[in-house]
Amino acid sequence: MKKIYLDVCSLCRPFDDQNYIRIRLETDAVNLILTKVRSNIYQLMKSKVHEFEIRHISDKYEQIELLGLLDKYGNNISIDPKKLRTRAEELVSFNYGIADAAHVAYAESFESDFISCDDKLIRKCEKHVTLINCYNPVSFCKMENLK
Repeated sequence: MKKIYLDVCSLCRPFDDQNYIRIRLETDAVNLILTKVRSNIYQLMKSKVHEFEIRHISDKYEQIELLGLLDKYGNNISIDPKKLRTRAEELVSFNYGIADAAHVAYAESFESDFISCDDKLIRKCEKHVTLINCYNPVSFCKMENLK
């Protein structure tokens, strides 16, 4: 089963202002991906960074929904914390934010596709990440031919 790692930006997309077409398209894509997770087509990976970031969301309803989603469908496998930290620090040296670097390092450790709505992050990944594929939710759905 293909492993996927959605960053918090992607997981939060359905809670964003849906008056913008791009946000609606990405919301539909995220919901389609999550439908496939629920159908056991994909394995949703989760990390400590997810929980940390989600616990800092001010909207309690959104926080509870996202933590519940990750609790029910998220998978975590054992990884080498030293390697994870070293890789995250390397990514920070390439001007990644700390959370973004940690998300990408986890996705690499899990050997999963990385999905984000953050265009700048995806562009950085295209430069510095060769071990995994990085996508916007819409481009992931197109590439996977999801319907």
